Amino acid sequence: MAFYTYIAACKSNTAIYIGVTGDLLKRMSEHKFGLGSTHTAKYRIRKLVYFETHEALPDAISREKKLKRWRRNWKDALINEQNPNWSDLIMEVSFL
Repeated sequence: MAFYTYIAACKSNTAIYIGVTGDLLKRMSEHKFGLGSTHTAKYRIRKLVYFETHEALPDAISREKKLKRWRRNWKDALINEQNPNWSDLIMEVSFL
């Protein structure tokens, strides 16, 4: 089973959320409907802008904790490296 560390953003990319899940499609669906996280509901964080795949849950959690400690400009640079337009990557996930 795969586990994912992901970053989701609001429409204007001003608010982000970093999380971990074993089912990225389901988790992003929850975010889109404002479920599962007060932060994502409050700031309308709906689009998946970055994700990493991990073989073990502890690895995904470790990466999440590391990313959460990063400065915002480092997180933005990480996203820009793989997704310079901050497009919603949910379609890519459906092919995993």
